Amino acid sequence: MQYRHIVFCLSLMGATHAGATGVAVQVQDATGKALPDTVIYIEPESGAAPARPASAVIEQKGLKFLPLVTVVQTGATINFPNNDKVRHHIYSFSPAHKFDQKLYSGQAASPQVFDKAGTVVLGCNIHDKMIAYVKVVDTPYFAKTDGAGAARIELPAGGKYVVKAWHYNTVGGATPEQTLTVKAGDLATTVFKLPMKPIVAEDAAL
Repeated sequence: MQYRHIVFCLSLMGATHAGATGVAVQVQDATGKALPDTVIYIEPESGAAPARPASAVIEQKGLKFLPLVTVVQTGATINFPNNDKVRHHIYSFSPAHKFDQKLYSGQAASPQVFDKAGTVVLGCNIHDKMIAYVKVVDTPYFAKTDGAGAARIELPAGGKYVVKAWHYNTVGGATPEQTLTVKAGDLATTVFKLPMKPIVAEDAAL
């Protein structure tokens, strides 16, 4: 009876994923090592479908920004709660979104609206080693790779799509792209190999 129950559950899982249209991506460095925290975003060749941007949260905890990498759609709001016992002064000089949040603790920081596509690097004026990255994209179809360097993005329909990969540590800020034809009901697969800068000791500690 237990065996039949397991088989039944697996069948239901298969039925849930059957017919899904999307793209599965694997990201590696030049040596074949998996790259987590890589932003994958997909743009339809006909133009991205509009969608209401979801909000996000980047907390400060343990003298770090968590998560290290965040991806949002253009127009999204990000909250910056300080869950440390010390105050932080966060800022960004990035052209995509310049801002300056004076010393604060708890929930005192005003939410920020990221209304321009691009890369935003966050820092703290009090704690120089604190750093985080926000990738703002003009599409609702995006994901971030997991610890195995894998990501999956579901799409509303078949068609031609441009798949892009971005990692904060690539040589020259490279953002390679691939054009895929995705059939309705199919899961297209692809692999990216990114040229990475050497990781210094401080980066490894992040």
